[in-house]
Amino acid sequence: MSTTVEEQRPLDTSGAAGNAAALELSGLKAWYGESHILHGVDLKVNRGEVVTLLGRNGAGRTTTLRAIMGLTGRRTGSIRVGGRETISMSTHKIAHCGVGYCPEERGIFSSLSCEENLMLPPLVGSAKEAMSLDEIYSMFPNLKERRNSQGTRLSGGEQQMLAVARILRTGANLLLLDEISEGLAPVIVQTLARMILMLKSRGYTIVMVEQNFRFAAPLADRFYVMEHGNIVEHFNAGELEAKMPVLHELLGV
Repeated sequence: MSTTVEEQRPLDTSGAAGNAAALELSGLKAWYGESHILHGVDLKVNRGEVVTLLGRNGAGRTTTLRAIMGLTGRRTGSIRVGGRETISMSTHKIAHCGVGYCPEERGIFSSLSCEENLMLPPLVGSAKEAMSLDEIYSMFPNLKERRNSQGTRLSGGEQQMLAVARILRTGANLLLLDEISEGLAPVIVQTLARMILMLKSRGYTIVMVEQNFRFAAPLADRFYVMEHGNIVEHFNAGELEAKMPVLHELLGV
């Protein structure tokens, strides 16, 4: 009998850097060629938190995730993952610090089956933190039903589930999720929300970029609002109601 996600013990966050923040950005600047996109981003995510980056299109939210992964051009400032400086690291070395990135475009291998996509990623974190196929299928029954289907035959929602599930197979414990609810049916969005709550209960740290405010608001512990490549607001979930006038002005929500 497979073990459900709820029965799993929390991730082990002990160790030499156990008291360090899961992610800390200080004065982060980033460029695409000659285009200066991030202008000094300061951001801190504690272990086990869900933090959401809010902002209009072009505010720099996706670039922030890409800069953390080393996928932009030049970067300056500081990016610390679990207390370890990664600003000068290559992307594959950053991933091996336990960082998993789910891009907006998903990146499913269309010629491979659902299960082959799940088996493909290398281990980048602790083996005991990598989710088994049974755990994945317990969380996403749709993927179990479609395990032999090619990537091209999966619906948009199933592809999004697969994209997230694939990084959970790697053992990463810091997850960067870019617009995972975009364009999906409400029932799929609800499945993804339950997934995030399950992952949080297990001790994962999650940074989300989300345009869907209704999806993000109940899930996040803290919010950062970006505008023109800068952080312009930062508040806790308990302050959300009081901040709604500001969010309406900045985001139109």
